[in-house]
Amino acid sequence: MKLDILAFGAHPDDVELGCGATIAKEISLGKKVGVVDLTRGELGTRGSADLRDLESENAAKVLGITVRENLGFADGFFINDRKHQLEIIKMIRKYQPDIVLCNAIDDRHIDHPKGSNLVSDACFLSGLLKIETELEGESQQKWRPKQVFHYIQWKNIKPDFVVDVTGFINVKEKAVLAYSSQFYDPNSNELETPITSKNFIESIKYRAQDLGRLIGVDYAEGFNTERYVAVENLSKLI
Repeated sequence: MKLDILAFGAHPDDVELGCGATIAKEISLGKKVGVVDLTRGELGTRGSADLRDLESENAAKVLGITVRENLGFADGFFINDRKHQLEIIKMIRKYQPDIVLCNAIDDRHIDHPKGSNLVSDACFLSGLLKIETELEGESQQKWRPKQVFHYIQWKNIKPDFVVDVTGFINVKEKAVLAYSSQFYDPNSNELETPITSKNFIESIKYRAQDLGRLIGVDYAEGFNTERYVAVENLSKLI
């Protein structure tokens, strides 16, 4: 199955928080989008891996993505090595995306930059003919995405470009809140974390509003890129 966009997240909910509105917009434009979670988020303070599995399924339905997979890497302890790269290469060659979205290049959680580098390296390696992979007993063809973009997460990293997501922020918020065990709940007796505050949930909108303000729209999401941003002509800018 060929996808237009394949989004990777170190944990379930990374994709929704980082670029959920952009994904919702691309899907509304007819793009086929898939998500691959590297871990099950089993080290999360609240909830459990089994609950995160269910929540990620519900979030996928909200966004309307075509497919979602979980590679089951060790939360907190996966590394950027041959073993992990090959598993991601298999996903890239399976879905042949034109665009890959992945974790922030720098962030508070150590898994985010690790996941960023791991996926980026695998995207390059996936295009090498002499790296042979098999999936379900069949040899895979080499494939290298045209673009690799990094969504922004906890840290307010300066984006290389921003996407107007006006009209899709509510879809993003609904997808994020599908992870009900992870975020603000005034009735919860579980330990508090940086992402369980009311302010964090509110930041979904106000951070997008601030980026939108800077480009003259209501809401926007920011991305970093490893290559120069190219435009067809000046009139394509907004």
